Amino acid sequence: LQAYEALEELIGRIVSYAGLVYAGNTADPQRAKLYGDVQEKMTDASAHLLFFALELNLIDDAAIESALAADKAFGHYRPWVLDLRKDKPYQLEDRVEQLFHEKSVTGRGAWNRLFDETMTDLRFDVDGEELTLEPALNRLQDTNGEVRRRASEALAATFRKNLRTFTLITNTLAKDKEISDRWRGFQDIADSRHLANRVERDVVDALAAAVREAYPRLSHRYYAMKARWLGMEVMNHWDRNAPLPETPKAVIRWDDARDTVLSAYQRFSPDMAEIARG
Repeated sequence: LQAYEALEELIGRIVSYAGLVYAGNTADPQRAKLYGDVQEKMTDASAHLLFFALELNLIDDAAIESALAADKAFGHYRPWVLDLRKDKPYQLEDRVEQLFHEKSVTGRGAWNRLFDETMTDLRFDVDGEELTLEPALNRLQDTNGEVRRRASEALAATFRKNLRTFTLITNTLAKDKEISDRWRGFQDIADSRHLANRVERDVVDALAAAVREAYPRLSHRYYAMKARWLGMEVMNHWDRNAPLPETPKAVIRWDDARDTVLSAYQRFSPDMAEIARG
């Protein structure tokens, strides 16, 4: 189990590194190739480890509990083992699990990557200036309402031009999830997410109901107040992120932002700070 843990951690580190490099500039073909190559190789490698968790879940509950109690080294992994066994009711035959695993790169993963790269390539014409997504979204926080409106219209215009691509991606991912959920026996569209988050459906439903019930006294009241602060009767959708009238304008320097992040890492874990600096 220790060897399995070490291999899983190593694979996770490699994939995380490639993902971060790729996220730094998804328009760079070399980074995209690195990310794709690493994904493919790590998927192939982890396919050889797939049997371990699957077979562990086939062992009887009583035998697992007895082994956890009798073996101190195995007992160290009790939280992980018990957590893993929550997947047992939805686990498929080994060959099917392997197929799902290997096809993830060319299935869901590929469509997610297409979405990311499409978003990176988009350009938004705001006041004659071609902007990428983040600078265009940043205009929605401008103090000038007209700037916010024009930015919103530019965003909508470009998104509208790419509607067919986004529709195809969304529909394909939705169908991919429906197939997976049906094979695994999930009853509700959100059940697989609840399982991944290790939270019961009733808890999430109760939370969602409480939030919806609070709309009038919280979000509705807040936006009504914000409209008055901005001198409006009714807010437009592009005004949702508008700064309040007395909000000071500040530009955070890169060095200051980096130091803030690194100091937060340092307080949480010096090892993480060292990795971030490296």
